[in-house]
Amino acid sequence: MGENSGFEVRRNEWGQPIGFAVTGWREPSFPSRDPMEGRWCRLSALQESDAEELFEAFRRDRERRCWTYLAYGPFETLNDYRDFLQARCLGNDPLFYGIRNKETGRLGGVASYLRIKPVMGSIEVGHLCFAPELQRTRAATESMFLMMKHAFDLGYRRYEWKCDHCNEASGRAAERFGFRFEGTFRQAMMYKGRNRDTDWFAIVDRDWPEVRRRFEAWLAPGNFDESGRQKTSLSQC
Repeated sequence: MGENSGFEVRRNEWGQPIGFAVTGWREPSFPSRDPMEGRWCRLSALQESDAEELFEAFRRDRERRCWTYLAYGPFETLNDYRDFLQARCLGNDPLFYGIRNKETGRLGGVASYLRIKPVMGSIEVGHLCFAPELQRTRAATESMFLMMKHAFDLGYRRYEWKCDHCNEASGRAAERFGFRFEGTFRQAMMYKGRNRDTDWFAIVDRDWPEVRRRFEAWLAPGNFDESGRQKTSLSQC
C-alpha cells in the first residue's frame, strides 16, 4: 500500500515521510442516545428496565456460548444481571444499546460503542452479546449497519472491532461486515483466568461508501424471499 496507505507520499522539509493531510475535518460529537430505527430492528440506549427481558433472552442459550468471549457472565440470576447492567451498562462510554428484532418484537441482544475518542475521530463497537433468537438474523446484521452508519454520519474517521483471537466467529463476522484485519496484539489482556490475544479490525471513512452500498443492497426487501432467506449474501453484494 505504500508509506501513506495508498495516498501519495508526502515529505516534510527534512525529507521525512509524513501522513496525508487532513483538512476540513471537525471533531464529532458523542454518539446520540436517541433510538436508531431500521427496517428489521430498533436500537435503544439500554435502561435498567430492559434487564428482565434481556436476561430471559440470554437464558435461552442453554450452553451459555454467548458469554465465552466476554469478560463477564454468564449470570445466574436476574438480580445478578441487573446489578451488572446498573454498574457497567448505563453510562456514556461504553454506551450500550438494546437490540429489538421487529419481526418478533422482543429484545434479543446488546451492543455498545466504547473507547470513544472524538478528538482522534475513532470509535469502537463491542460488548456484542446476541441471544439465540437474534443470531444470524436480518435484525442482527442491520443493527451493526445502523451503528456504523451513525458513527460515520457524525464524522468519525475510524470504526474499530476487536475480538479474542480464538473467537473465529467474531473475526469472520467482522470481515463479512467489511472490516479489514489489521493485526494481532499478543497477550493483550487476561480474563476469566486465561490469556487473550486480541485481533484488531477497522473500517475507515474512505472505506465507508462501498461498505454502506453493500449493506444497503443486502438489506433491501427484494434481497429476501417470502421465507426471509437471502438471495444474495452480504459478501456477494
